Amino acid sequence: NQCCGMHQQKQREWKPLEDRSCTDVPWLIIFTLFCVGMAGIAGFSIYTGAASRLISGYDSYGNTCGQKNSKIQGVELSGRDQTDNKYVFFLDPCNIDILNRKIKSMALCVSRCPDRELKTYTDIKKFALQNGSELCSYDIPVSKYPSHGERSKKCPKLPVPPSKSLPVFHRCTPVDISCYAQFAEAFVTFVSDNSMLHRVVAGVMASKEIIMGLCVLALVLSIILMVVIRYISVVLVWMLTALVVLGSLGGTGVLWWLYVDHRTNLTDQTGTTPTPQQQVATDNVQALLVYAVIATVFTVILLLLLFFMRKRVALTITLFHVAGKVFTHLPLLALQPFWTFLSLMLFWVSWLGVFLFLGTTGSPVQSEETGLVEYRMSGPLQYMVWYHAVGLIWISQFILACQQMTVAGAVVTYYFTRNKSQLPMTPIVSSMLRLARYHLGTVAKGSFIITLVEIPRLILTYIHNQLKGKENACARCMLKACICCLWCLKKCLTYLNQNAYTATAINSTGFCTSACDAFVILVENALRVATINTVGDFVLFLGKVLIVSCTAFVGVLSLNYQRDYTVWVLPLLIVCLFSWLVAHCFLSVFEIVVDVLFLCFAVDTKHNDGSPGREFYMDKALMVRGREARLGGDRPETDGDGGEMKPTVS
Repeated sequence: NQCCGMHQQKQREWKPLEDRSCTDVPWLIIFTLFCVGMAGIAGFSIYTGAASRLISGYDSYGNTCGQKNSKIQGVELSGRDQTDNKYVFFLDPCNIDILNRKIKSMALCVSRCPDRELKTYTDIKKFALQNGSELCSYDIPVSKYPSHGERSKKCPKLPVPPSKSLPVFHRCTPVDISCYAQFAEAFVTFVSDNSMLHRVVAGVMASKEIIMGLCVLALVLSIILMVVIRYISVVLVWMLTALVVLGSLGGTGVLWWLYVDHRTNLTDQTGTTPTPQQQVATDNVQALLVYAVIATVFTVILLLLLFFMRKRVALTITLFHVAGKVFTHLPLLALQPFWTFLSLMLFWVSWLGVFLFLGTTGSPVQSEETGLVEYRMSGPLQYMVWYHAVGLIWISQFILACQQMTVAGAVVTYYFTRNKSQLPMTPIVSSMLRLARYHLGTVAKGSFIITLVEIPRLILTYIHNQLKGKENACARCMLKACICCLWCLKKCLTYLNQNAYTATAINSTGFCTSACDAFVILVENALRVATINTVGDFVLFLGKVLIVSCTAFVGVLSLNYQRDYTVWVLPLLIVCLFSWLVAHCFLSVFEIVVDVLFLCFAVDTKHNDGSPGREFYMDKALMVRGREARLGGDRPETDGDGGEMKPTVS
């Protein structure tokens, strides 16, 4: 099973759904060991106390709040019993280092967050005496707060804003959001003043019911579109074709009209002495002639392409029609984005938690500049972060690949089952079980290949952002070119992987064998692939635009009905972004179904001819396209004696 290096002399015999065997078992073992390593990192970060430091927090002397602590060598105020002091209090919570994303302030463990504004050091002293919560450094007695010489450094910055602790993470956070104005402006550039921020936040909070309702509307519209797109795809495709033809003809005609008009005006002025204006007019006439000729050539080529590829466009329409029928027979396909999204969310949340744990793992180090204690990783611990980052990419790609393989398995079962009444009760569940039993190794291998491309792309993107404004133009251009090439390579590999999963679902072959078989099929049908990916993608894009437009329109009417909402920008933006995300998730599944159907159709027309014993599996709607493929198709060779096509039983 050499990857794209097979030396088989005979043509592969495709046997859909006949034999099942485990594929790419070594890669399943490698992926399992990698996941064990990820679990080991999570266990290590929890075992070393990083979890407690993250949740409970620690002060600037290395003491974890809410528990007894051990003495840190060289740090005088470490090793304190902080059992009663469960909250982290920052002396200057608004001093935020935006570049390093942390608060540059001394932190203390306190028993209570200040719930009212403290304007003077005397107020801080009274608060400490009344509540037993000392807000200055441990080495300053409460009685010395108003008069101590280092109170400006070791006591809170005045005035102390009222604060409250976070629900899980015991940090005293200022109640007034304006405290973080600088931080907010760094990320939200359109916020120029506090009043604007308050109005926007108030608008979002006041319209949260409408936002949730519109998000549900986008979800419903996406599901409806997946079913009805089979009926409107014909209109959309030919409307697109008509617009392209009329636009190209109209643009070419306008350019020739402008050329003739400018040339006539120039001819009328030939008897006069040449002027700079006439020279400019002459240049314009020549430029219009060049543009008109280019537009004419482009229009002729476009019309010829549309004429010769009209049958392939018709194949795209038919595939959309059959894909709609697939969703009516396999309604659980519509739930696939939910499971994928839920799986990704659970993984990302757990990954983020471990990542935060790793951020507080390591040995306490006293800063030479400030004398404060921070936990820093050194030596082998630093490699854990890189390992964890690779895990984020690989496992995320693995989850997405599982969705592709599950959808491919269900559609392959639908396509290659002649009598649709004999379909399994739940083809999606059957496909999931086949994936879990036979093909997890193939999915692990395919997702790892995407990871190998994604890692250098992300590294180059990070370097480009870090060097922004420092590198020369040549280096910046080279970096962008490398990032663009890696992005294109990732897209191509993702498309090939998806077709490889389809080949695996059909023949139960390993990843490399399936990828080579799928690649051969795609090359033999290159023009059809190009047509489906251009026309089909544009139709799906129009579907996404339709969903977003309808949702935004209903949103404008709803917000206009509620006159209390003075700021509509952010609520509408949230709704539009969510509706686009939902439409993309659902229509991407529809796109996978179309691609799987096309590969099944190509295999079917290549290895069957409709004769007895070699009947077609395809749907009746595809029969005409199958006849065209057998008689005049794009393939370099054909087999079989031909014959009357026999439809499947619906």
